[in-house]
Amino acid sequence: MPPYTGRLLAWSFAIGVIPPIVLIAALSTKSLFLLDYVHVITGGTWTGFDVFMGVVMSRIMRSLEIQQRVEVAKRLTPTTFFILPSLAAVAITSGIYLAQSLGKFDLSSPWIIAAGIVVLILAAQGFGVFMPNGVRIFIELAKLKPDTSKIARLNMRNIRLAGSQAVFQVIIILIMAHLAIY
Repeated sequence: MPPYTGRLLAWSFAIGVIPPIVLIAALSTKSLFLLDYVHVITGGTWTGFDVFMGVVMSRIMRSLEIQQRVEVAKRLTPTTFFILPSLAAVAITSGIYLAQSLGKFDLSSPWIIAAGIVVLILAAQGFGVFMPNGVRIFIELAKLKPDTSKIARLNMRNIRLAGSQAVFQVIIILIMAHLAIY
């Protein structure tokens, strides 16, 4: 693997541990303000990342040659490897705790059911596609002769999927806006 991969992974890990630590602090102190803050900041950052990747990066990556796409993937994959799962897990977990704290977590509510469905889709995509593709990219990069077309293909799949995630993020924000008012 390239020498910078370890540094980028370490950086991703260091940033990725912050949201769970703050969530633990919010839950242990029973601070509704901190819980709400953690939910909004992680959810907003996760959404912003998905919109950026799906709308902006997908256009940029399509315009690059295969080798250039691989160079982007070599840096993008380790940089996001821990950060994005952390943001997703904490946004989802804090959202559930927040809904419970506010008395909104009623499993018979169509809005909570809709939120649950969207969250399941987002989590399945993130933990079932993004992460395994990231691992596949790492495995390929570790080979003496990496298959650059495979790396580029897996990375493009993740970037395109981020566009789908952005749509679901907008839907979940609509649902949360409704829950916040009613």
